[in-house]
This record gives sequence, C-alpha cells and structure tokens, in this order.
Amino acid sequence: MRKNKIYLLTNLVALAAMFLLVSCEDAIDLDTETGPRLLVVDGWITNQPGPQTIGLTWSKGYFDNGPSSPIFDAEVVVSDDAGNTYPFTFVRNKLYYQWTPPTDTTRLGRIGRTYTLRIRHEGEEYLATNRIKPVPAIDSLVYREERFPIQPQEGPQEGYLAEFFARDFPGVGDTYWIKPFKNGKPNGNDPGNISLAFDGAFSPGSPSDGLIFILPLRQSITVNGLFEAGDKVGVELHSITPETYYFLVQVQRESANGGIFAVPPANIPTNIRNANPNGKQALGFFGASAVSKAETTIDPQKAGPRE
Repeated sequence: MRKNKIYLLTNLVALAAMFLLVSCEDAIDLDTETGPRLLVVDGWITNQPGPQTIGLTWSKGYFDNGPSSPIFDAEVVVSDDAGNTYPFTFVRNKLYYQWTPPTDTTRLGRIGRTYTLRIRHEGEEYLATNRIKPVPAIDSLVYREERFPIQPQEGPQEGYLAEFFARDFPGVGDTYWIKPFKNGKPNGNDPGNISLAFDGAFSPGSPSDGLIFILPLRQSITVNGLFEAGDKVGVELHSITPETYYFLVQVQRESANGGIFAVPPANIPTNIRNANPNGKQALGFFGASAVSKAETTIDPQKAGPRE
C-alpha cells in the first residue's frame, strides 16, 4: 500500500509540472536593476621569469553580453614583504597592466614572500594580498594508447591518454591548481574544467597528505579528447593558498550552476578590499603561485600499452 501511495504522489507531481509548463504562456517582463558599476580585478603573479600582467575592467549588467570595458587610467603597484615594489603600466594594444622585468631572467615572484596589490582609481584605493607557497616538482609525464568506446567530448576516440606524477608535500593543507596544455596552448581552460587538488586529492578530509596525486588528478590533463601522435602535452602545477583554492571552487560551482535546479547567480567572494570601508567595493581576485612544469611530445613508439 505504501508503494502505491508513493507512485500516486510521483504521478501527481509530474502531472502538475506538465500543467504548469503548458499553461504558462504569458510573457513576463522583469524589471532588473543594473546595479553600481564596480572595478573588477583579474590579477595573477608567479615566480616565473618574464612580464607579469594584471587586468582591470568594469563590471557589467547580468544581461549585458558585450565585452567588458577596460580601465586604463589606474595606478597599479605590487609590493612584497621584503620592501620591493613593482609598478605596472597600462599596455593599450593589450588592454592590461604589465610589469616588465629589466632582464629576461628577472622574476617578480619569490617562494615564501607575501605580495600586496595596490590599485588607486577615481579617488578609491583597493588592496589585496597573497602569498607564494612552495610547489612540488613534476616527477614525470607519461602517456599510453587508449580507446574511448563512447566519445563524451570533442576529440578522437582513439589516441593517447596523458598522465603526470607529482607528490604532495608532507603537512595537511597544501593546495594546487593543475593546468593542462596542448601544443603550447592552455587546454580546457574554461571554468568547468578547472582541476584543483587539496593535498594529493580533490578536497579536505581525504587521507592523501604527502602522497602521490590520485589517479583522476594525474589524468586531468587529458581534457577535450585524447591526444594524437605528434601532439605536445604540457602541464603546469601551481601552488596556491587555501583562500585561492576556495575561490576557484566557487568559480567551478557557478560555472556549473544551470538546469532546473539552478540557484540565482551570485558574485563570487573576492580578496580585493577598499582601504575605506565605506568606499566602493570591487570584484575579482589577486592570486600568486609558484609553478613547476613539464612537457613532452606524443611518440607512438614510446607510448605505454593500452590497459
């Protein structure tokens, strides 16, 4: 009798949903507020040699599909806890701010140092801090023949599955961002494909401290289909702070926020603050990381056998 009641309830819910879908045909005009225009920061520095860049734009309305408007008249400076300052200059043909090193081998970022971003614009002063943590070395980058019987994404059904090996540092709470590359370009660089590690696993609570990264993380560099012979496979492992980790987790969640169970979109928490608590707020994030990297070319003669 209980099962019959459950089935009856399920059918009634389905019929009610169908009735609502077919009966609600009247158009509804929503009067949405545009909201204040806010400064948006897209800043990330590393310990790699070469120029470093920071993007500043204005926020847009929810239904505005046009490009973001760049902010070109701000004062942008990064400083570290050792007393060094690094001014960033707006590059008009690139639409971002850039620090240019005096030599090709000069590095802005140093492991263990804390960095402060300072932005002055239209009478407001915005601040953000982040720290560069150590990053494990990538021990190896391997690949093997593979065949996907069902093709879930774009790419060949037969090819090569790549995998990297690295070991988490001992001590709970290390966090990382895994970035895959294909033929020298970021591969699967959209928010839904962000690959994050907490110690050697996906999230806190796993018994993975000090261990080799788990298999799904190691193989997360194979995205958007298998690799082909001759492809260059690359991976960058970025050390990030826990604050940055949780920011990127929220980016993942918002990018997957869709379908019938979607919740109203919300601004992702930011580490950008106004020096004046009563001043205009800002959006975006200022990150910092150390980077280890590896790259190889797919050679069928050196590929591991299919499992």
